[in-house]
Amino acid sequence: MNGTILKGELTWQQFIFRIFIVIATIALIVWLKPGDNNTNNFHAEIGKPWKYGELTAPFDFPIYKSEDEINKERDSLLKTYEPYYDYKETVANEQIAKFNSDFSNGIPGLGKRYTEIIAKRLNTIYQNGIISSPEYSDLGADTTSFIRIVRDRTATSVQITHIYSTKLAYEMLYDDKELAPYRQILQKCNLNNYIVPNLIYNEIHSESSLNDLMNSIPLAMGVAQKGQKLIDRGDIVDEKDYQIIESLKKENSRRNHYSRQQGLKLTGSILYVMVLISVFTLYLIMFRRKHFEQLRSMTMLYSLIALFAVLTSLVSQYSISHPLMLPYAMVPIFIRIFIDSRTAFMTLVTTTLICAGMAEQPYDFIVIEIAAGMTAIYTLRELSARSQIFKAAIIITVVAMLTSLAFELTRISMLSELAWTHYIYLLISGLFLLFAYPLLYLMEKTFGFTSDITLIELSNTNNELLRKMSEVAPGTFQHSIQVGNLAAEIANKIGAKSQLVRTGALYHDIGKTLNPIYFTENQSGVNPHEHLSYIDSAQTIISHVTEGLKLAEKHNLPTVIKDFISTHHGLGKTKYFYIKQKNEIPDMFIDDLMFTYPGPNPFTREQAILMMADAVEASSRSLPDYTEKSIRELVNNIIDGQVADGYFRECPITFRDIAYAKTVLIEKLKTIYHTRVSYPKEK
Repeated sequence: MNGTILKGELTWQQFIFRIFIVIATIALIVWLKPGDNNTNNFHAEIGKPWKYGELTAPFDFPIYKSEDEINKERDSLLKTYEPYYDYKETVANEQIAKFNSDFSNGIPGLGKRYTEIIAKRLNTIYQNGIISSPEYSDLGADTTSFIRIVRDRTATSVQITHIYSTKLAYEMLYDDKELAPYRQILQKCNLNNYIVPNLIYNEIHSESSLNDLMNSIPLAMGVAQKGQKLIDRGDIVDEKDYQIIESLKKENSRRNHYSRQQGLKLTGSILYVMVLISVFTLYLIMFRRKHFEQLRSMTMLYSLIALFAVLTSLVSQYSISHPLMLPYAMVPIFIRIFIDSRTAFMTLVTTTLICAGMAEQPYDFIVIEIAAGMTAIYTLRELSARSQIFKAAIIITVVAMLTSLAFELTRISMLSELAWTHYIYLLISGLFLLFAYPLLYLMEKTFGFTSDITLIELSNTNNELLRKMSEVAPGTFQHSIQVGNLAAEIANKIGAKSQLVRTGALYHDIGKTLNPIYFTENQSGVNPHEHLSYIDSAQTIISHVTEGLKLAEKHNLPTVIKDFISTHHGLGKTKYFYIKQKNEIPDMFIDDLMFTYPGPNPFTREQAILMMADAVEASSRSLPDYTEKSIRELVNNIIDGQVADGYFRECPITFRDIAYAKTVLIEKLKTIYHTRVSYPKEK
C-alpha cells in the first residue's frame, strides 16, 4: 500500500515528509538565531551620529572601563608586583663546606688566610641571595624593582639591586680589595663552581599574588541608573557614550544568559519564524501546489531560506561583517530562473522578514532588500547570456544604494554624516551577485533543474549528439530543426517556455541515429521495412524512443529533455503498421502493446506542443499539394485526433492554447510550403 492519496497527488507519507522539511527549516533557523534582543543589535561608532531612537537604561548596570584603560592600570600595577623567592639556607652551607674541603691545605700560591677570606666573602654573598642569571635578566626586563624573599615563613621585600645573579656574585669576589691582586691565581680555582642560586622562584605564591593584584583593578567606572537617558537620535557618539552603550550590550548579554526570560524569548523566536514559514507554506499549497509536491522545488526553496537565515545569524552574532553585505537578491534570481516570478517574490519577502530580526536597522533592511530583490526579478525575466548577470548586479546594487540613501537623507543634516560603510557593504553584495552565474550550475546539479543557459548550450548543433544526427540521419536532423521552430512559435504565442521546447525538439528523435534507414525521412529509394513483418517494423520504429532515452542517459542530458523523448508519441500507436496488420490479417489476434509506444503521455504544456508540432510536420511531408485548405484540414485532423485519443488529459494545456497552436501551425506551414513563381526560359 502506498498510503492514502491526498487530492490525487501526494500520499500521506509524502505530505508528512514535506511537513518535516518545513519543521526542520524552522528548527534550524531558531536554533542559530542570535539570542540577544535588539539592544545588542545596536552599532555605535565614535565620532558618528547615533542612528537610532532615544536610548534609556532598562535597568541599573555598571559602566565598564575600556580594554585600553584596564590595560594601562594593569601595566601600572605590574610595576609594583613583587614575585616570591624561597631562601634555601642549606645551599650556602653546602657550597662553603665544599670549598673548604677542596682547599683544606690552602690555595696554591697563596696563604691559608686567603681561603678563610674567600669563605667569608661567599657567606656574605649567599646571605644577600643569589638567583640564576637568566632569571635576574628577566626581572630587569619586566622592570621589577623588588622581590619578596621568604625566610622561616617570613616574606621580606628586598630591592633587586641588593641580590646577586650567579655572574654578579662571581664578579663580586674579584672586586674584593684583598683578592683583586690575585685574580689570575684565583681564576685557576674555578670559584664559580661554588656559586649556585639559593633563591628559588615560588610559583604558587607569586601567581596568587599576581592574581590578587590584577583582581584589585575595578572593571567599572560608574553605574547607570534605570530610566537614565543614555543617548538620543542624532547625538554624536563620544568615547564615554560608546563605552556606556557597549556596557549595556555586555550586561544585557550576561543577564540574558541567566535570565528566566530566555524561555519567553525563545518562544517568541519560534512563533515569529513559524508564522512566516507557515504563511509561505500555505502560499505553496494554495497557489503553487505543483512546487509543493515536487520535492526538488520544495527542497530548494526552503534550503535558500534557511541558508541566508544562517548566514545572517553568523554575521550578526559574531560581528563578522554586516548583513547588508550578503547577496539576498540571489534568492529571487535563482527562483525566478528555475520556478517563477511570484514564488521568487514570496520567498524574498519571507527570507527578508526572517533575517530582519537579526539586523541592526530592521525597517531599513527590509525595504532595501525587498527593493533589490524586486529589481532582480524584473531584470532577469529570462537568463540567456552571462552579460545579463553582470548588468543585473549593477542595477540591483544601484537600486539598493539609492534606497539606503533615501533613508539616510531623512535623518541627517549634512552629507558628511552619511554612513559610507553601508554603501561599501552594498557594493560587496553586488560583487557577490556575480557568483550567481557559476552557482547556477551547482543549483542545477544539486536540485535537478535546467536553466535557459543550459538549454542554449544543448541547442548548439556542434555538440556530439546533434552533430552525429546531422551526419548519419540528416533527414531526421532537418525534421527536428523544423519541429523546434514550429514548437517555439506556438510556445511564444501561448506563453510557454520557447527555449525549452526548442531544445527538446532537437533531441526528441535522437534515438533514430542508431537505425536511421528505417525512418522515411532518411531513406533514398530503399525501404528495409519491405523485408520485415508489421510487428517487427512497429518494434523498430518504437525503439527510437527507448534507444533515445539510453543515449540521453549516456550523455547526461537533463531530465526535462528525456521527458520530451519519452512523451513525444505518448501512448500512441504506430498506426501505419497497426492498420496494415489488421487489414491484411483481420482474423488474427493482435496484441496492441506490440504496436504501442511506451509513453507516458505529455504532462506539461511544452511536451504537448512538441507532440502536436512533431505529428503535423511529419504528416505535412506526405501532402499531395500544399493549399491552404489541405494544410488546414491536416492540422485540424491530427490535433483533434490527439485530443480525442486523450493524449493531453494529463497536462495543463487548454482548448484556447490548442486553438492558438492550430493557427500558428497552419500559418507557418503555409509560409514553408508556399508556391514560388516559375522563372521564364530564355528563348
